[in-house]
Amino acid sequence: MRRVRAAAILGWGSSTKDLAPFQKDSAVEWMLGLPESSAQAEAVLLFGGDGTIHRHLRQLVELRLPLLVVPRGSGNDFARALGFKNSRRSLETWSAFVSGERQPHAIDLGLVTELNSGRSSYFCCVAGVGLDGEIARRANQLPRWLRGHGGYALSFPGALAGFAQFPLNLSTANADGSWDVRRKKPTIVAAFANTPHYGGGMKIAPGAQFDDGELDVCLLSDIDKFKLFCLFPTVYFGKHLSVPQVEYFQETKLRVETGRPLDVYADGEYVCQTPIEVGVVPRALRVIF
Repeated sequence: MRRVRAAAILGWGSSTKDLAPFQKDSAVEWMLGLPESSAQAEAVLLFGGDGTIHRHLRQLVELRLPLLVVPRGSGNDFARALGFKNSRRSLETWSAFVSGERQPHAIDLGLVTELNSGRSSYFCCVAGVGLDGEIARRANQLPRWLRGHGGYALSFPGALAGFAQFPLNLSTANADGSWDVRRKKPTIVAAFANTPHYGGGMKIAPGAQFDDGELDVCLLSDIDKFKLFCLFPTVYFGKHLSVPQVEYFQETKLRVETGRPLDVYADGEYVCQTPIEVGVVPRALRVIF
């Protein structure tokens, strides 16, 4: 019988009760917490949402251990991109992995680097600057249950009321290391996507794929607040791309500069302030799905 050593990460709100259905197979030896080396485990199960995944990404990348996500967070956008709508689907996939019927796949991650400090952060879903960052900040202050039941949408009106466009310089990298300014204009939202969704199901980047070596960039500008308020629901269905004020394209690496330092959020978590470089790291994370 094939033996598997597995590690389980229990995010906020998860417990060993959530792990119990995965422990019924006697062929698996379990440990709690992220292992210190890849010699201690052959796979990692993470019970949580995008924020929990985000906080462990660097270690997961370094360990190169296959990751299986069990959606237990308030947003679960990364689990959604992998096809996991619930824990049952994760359990079925885990059983297939243990039996040898399912193999891990290497996928891309995004990388944000703060230019002033040189610090970098991986992200699995979407990084953004602008209104979406203010919405994420407000949503993170809500009770956890409320965040998981429309917290992003509930935070939108208040964030919109006090938000103003900001000057954005967006530059693309050349092969010789130089940069070309691609865009220089006032902006409301700048989103850099490795997967289609953020904010608990908002399809900000309908064409994004986590294995194409590209980031999908979605920019919004030159729109008044009432029209933006009306546009907001269409983002859940990816219908916003037909709006003239929305720009959408793909790039592998960008430099993002703003008139003043602005907060950068990735996977719903604060990571740094502008100016930044944002890019894609191909095949950075092994995932079971």
